Amino acid sequence: MTGFICIATETLPAGLLPQISAGMGISQAVAGQMITAYAVGSLLAAIPLSIATQGWRRRNVLLLTIIGFLVFNTVTALSPNIALTMAARFFAGVSAGLAWSLLAGYARRMVAPEQQGRAMAIAMVGTPIALSLGVPFGTWLGSLIGWRFAFGVMSALTLVLIAWVLMKVPDYPGQARSQRMPLRRVFTTPGVRPVLGVVMAWMLAHNILYSYVAPFVAPAGLAGQVDLVLLTFGTAALLGIWVTGRLVDRLLRRMVLLSLALFALTTLAFGFWAQSALVIYAGTVVWGLTFGGAATLLQTALADAAGDGADTALSMNVVAWNSAIAAGGIAGGFLLESRGVASFPWAVLVLVLLGLALAWSARVSGFPAGHRSSSRAVVAH
Repeated sequence: MTGFICIATETLPAGLLPQISAGMGISQAVAGQMITAYAVGSLLAAIPLSIATQGWRRRNVLLLTIIGFLVFNTVTALSPNIALTMAARFFAGVSAGLAWSLLAGYARRMVAPEQQGRAMAIAMVGTPIALSLGVPFGTWLGSLIGWRFAFGVMSALTLVLIAWVLMKVPDYPGQARSQRMPLRRVFTTPGVRPVLGVVMAWMLAHNILYSYVAPFVAPAGLAGQVDLVLLTFGTAALLGIWVTGRLVDRLLRRMVLLSLALFALTTLAFGFWAQSALVIYAGTVVWGLTFGGAATLLQTALADAAGDGADTALSMNVVAWNSAIAAGGIAGGFLLESRGVASFPWAVLVLVLLGLALAWSARVSGFPAGHRSSSRAVVAH
C-alpha cells in the first residue's frame, strides 16, 4: 500500500492537468511541473536520507515516510497558490525517495533468505496496481468531484495505512554503526554497478515508450484508446509480477535475460508494424509482462550483491530509476520532435540490447546463475 501511494501520488497530476490548470489559473505546462518537482525531491533525498536513517528503527522510518505523504498531499489539496503546491510536491517526493530505499530491504527482513524474492514481489505489487487502476480511478474521481478531492483521498488512504502499520507491521532495529558501509564501498561492491547499469538502460527504454505512449499508438488508429492500451499494460504487469514472485528465488538470472530478450523482440515488432493495432496490443501485453517483474528482479539482484549495504544500494536504485524517468521524458521528447514516433522502437531496442549485454556479462556477481540460496555464497565471496 505504501508503494501504491508513492506511485499514485507521483502520477496523479498527469491525468488532472486540465482541472489543475483551470483551478489554479496556470498553464498545463506549469501544472505538469508538479510531477517534475516530485521526481526531483526523490532524486535528491533518497541517498542522504537513507544513510541518515540507517541506525533508526525500521518501523519509525516507514511511519515517517507515510506521515510525509499525509502532510504534503493534504497541503497540495488545500494549497491556494502554485508556489506552495510545488513545495508540497517536492517534499512528497522526498518522502517517496526514502520510502523506496526502505521498502525492499524491510520486506527482505521479514522472511527467510530463500523467500526474499517472493516477499519483494508482494511488497512491490502496489506499483502496477497504481499504474493500471489507481491513476485512471484518481483521474475519473478528480474529473467528477475535483482535483483537490483526489489528493484528499490520498491523504485518507495514508491515515488507514498508518493505523495498519501500527497494528500489524513488525519492527526491526537499524544497522549498528559497525555494520554500516560507506557509500563508495557499496558502489564499488562487485555486482552493484552492473545491476545499476541494467536499471538505467532498461528503465530509460521503458520510459521513452511509456511517457509518449499516446503519440506512439496514434498511427495505429488508437489515439482514442490510450486508456485501454494503458489498462492492457497494467493488467499484464500484474500478471508479470505474480509470475516473478513464483520464480525469482530460483531463476532470477534467467528471468532478467528472458524479460530483456522479450522486450527487445517486442520493440523490433513495433519497429516494423507500428501501424497495426493488433501488433500494438499484443506487444503491449508482452511489454507489460516483462516490466511487471522488473522492480522485483532488479532490486533483489542489487540487494543480494550489496549484502550489508543493501539499504544504501537500494537508495542508489531510487536515484537511477528516477533519473531514467526524467531522461526518458527528455529523450522521448527530442526523438518525437526531431525524428517522429517511428524512431522510438529503434532507440528503445538499442537500450534494451545494452541492458541485455550488461546482464549477460554479470554472470559471477550481479546476476549469478542458479538458485539464490546457492548463488549468495558466490556473491558474498
